[in-house]
Amino acid sequence: MKRIVILGGGTGGTLIANRLRRSFDEQAAEIVVVDHDADHVYQPGLLFVPFGLTSMQRIVRPRREQFRSGISFRQAGVDRVDVEADRVHLDDGTALGYDALVVATGARLLPEETEGLTGPGWLKSVFTFYTPEGAVALDRALEQFAAGRLVVNVVDMPVKCPVAPLEFCFLADYYFRRRGIRDRVELTYVTPLDGAFTKPVCNRELIGLLADKGIELVTEFNTGTVEAGTAASTAPGGRLVSYDGREVPFDLAVVIPLHGGAAYVDRSPGLGDELGFIPVDPRTLQATAKPNVFALGDATDVPTSKAGSVAHFEGDVLAGNIRRFLCGQPLAAAFDGHTNCFIETGSGKALLIDFNYDTEPLAGHYPARLGLPLLRQSRLNHLGKLAFQQFYWHGLLPGRDIPGISSAMPARGKSRPRVRNAAPATTGGRR
Repeated sequence: MKRIVILGGGTGGTLIANRLRRSFDEQAAEIVVVDHDADHVYQPGLLFVPFGLTSMQRIVRPRREQFRSGISFRQAGVDRVDVEADRVHLDDGTALGYDALVVATGARLLPEETEGLTGPGWLKSVFTFYTPEGAVALDRALEQFAAGRLVVNVVDMPVKCPVAPLEFCFLADYYFRRRGIRDRVELTYVTPLDGAFTKPVCNRELIGLLADKGIELVTEFNTGTVEAGTAASTAPGGRLVSYDGREVPFDLAVVIPLHGGAAYVDRSPGLGDELGFIPVDPRTLQATAKPNVFALGDATDVPTSKAGSVAHFEGDVLAGNIRRFLCGQPLAAAFDGHTNCFIETGSGKALLIDFNYDTEPLAGHYPARLGLPLLRQSRLNHLGKLAFQQFYWHGLLPGRDIPGISSAMPARGKSRPRVRNAAPATTGGRR
């Protein structure tokens, strides 16, 4: 019997465990998932908590209940991985040998890496909605916020769900309009990028939305220090200070901290890169550390967004490749970087974008011509985002095959830009 050990019981770890359990009967493979806690958090829901649109009780479920029968769950932390010996050492003093290892421990927040971020203003005037604790505290802070400067700041890339900070801006604009105080609130989005997003077509659309909603955009701002005002301060509010000396003042800051890989990766020679992410072949998801090591989701270094949809699309490819590896067959270079995500824009509308390694977000529809509109705000997309939570629990996590939705980015339904005719050849030959 083969043993497959999966580190991490979040989105990627849960769906790959369930897919593998469907692929192997219990006599052929033992599947063990390791995670340090018992709660599975629906992370996209954290965006809605600060605005009172959902609660933590509605987006958290027991982790054990998300696994199919025949999957073993070990609640323990990971101390280190001995890549050469094919063993995972847990923080309870035990060790697990493996025939195949899947790293799915995601990305962790590193707020302590930014000077002043976790200082006196932390969870008082400086918050993040990327953690349950931060989202709940921010909900209380927004209720009491009646006027002033609210700044949303991405410290550095990569981060989980890179559109979420923009969604927060759009939802904040809508939230304050509903409260009738939008004219008393200055909203600013501060990013290290040279635009609102990394993909040029989508960047133009999002910059336009920020401008339409009166949200200031500050680009190429590399946050070095967060100085938060306290009750004893002579001047109210605080400020972000960039490494080049620029400053952005705030009364309330919503900060997305620096991200890195899981801490145990640093204690596991040869497993990860300098940020703690797992280098993998971007098409097969096999780690460069050793042939029997694989990774998916936010834990990898693949050149696409750290988003739940990526883990979903990777899961189908990875499950097949682990089976091929254990059977001694060549791996399939089948993952194309497929990513899609809904972008809440406020007023009960949302955008949907769909892209991969080689193709920018395009207009059209997803997943086919009669599907959801792409690169266009619509009520339908907003409803799609709300409905995704049920799909997450009952379709994505169980590792089900969803009719009409595959790991490869669909070409049907999309409008590609017209290419001008090339100049006629002048060297002869067929025309």
